[in-house]
Amino acid sequence: MELRDALRTTGAIRHFTAQPVDDVLVYEILDDARFAPSGGNRQGWRVIVVHDSTQRSAIGAAYLDAWHDYVGHLLAGVLPFSPLASDDDRRLAQSQREAAIAASTPDGFAETIGDVPVMLVIGADLTALAATDRDLDRYHFVGGASIYPFVWSVLLAARNRGLGGVMTTVATRNEPMVKEILHLPATVAVAAVVVLGYPQERPRKLKRRTVSEFTTVDTFDGRRFTTN
Repeated sequence: MELRDALRTTGAIRHFTAQPVDDVLVYEILDDARFAPSGGNRQGWRVIVVHDSTQRSAIGAAYLDAWHDYVGHLLAGVLPFSPLASDDDRRLAQSQREAAIAASTPDGFAETIGDVPVMLVIGADLTALAATDRDLDRYHFVGGASIYPFVWSVLLAARNRGLGGVMTTVATRNEPMVKEILHLPATVAVAAVVVLGYPQERPRKLKRRTVSEFTTVDTFDGRRFTTN
């Protein structure tokens, strides 16, 4: 597959066929993804391939519990877990949790995540991250720059082999539960859960903003960057 095609067609896939994915294929995907860039080339990602059905069910339960909170935000008309959310936003979202549970469907992604063909839990080794925004008085995210390129490389490598998947961070809301299930040490944070498999279908066209909608010249409020 051409790189340009892969970049433009690797959408989020959450529904898979029953076809199993061999560990050899998963290894090949990770073997390609390991060349992702990271700060100081410290490669702080840690990957757990979750095979055990009991562990999968437990992670699924932790995920679903957090998903109800996520949906509660949506039902309240609030951006889920926004770093800029007010206390009122948080209370409003929490008030919708029971409604979110009631809206749950047995065949939904959150309800069936424990049954996906491949489940990878991506950990971030905090001892390897140079979080240059650590001391700023705002939400911290820079450390993820040394982890999430690897995750994206996993998805691209999977796409190149005819698989699909998605990175989801919902389970991180229940990180203590996930860490206990997987025996993660205190120095390793849960960065994401990645699921892979053979897709039931692929989106034909991904919807994204144009370059000029998110790019300006010289300053944030500068003119739109365009070739016209």
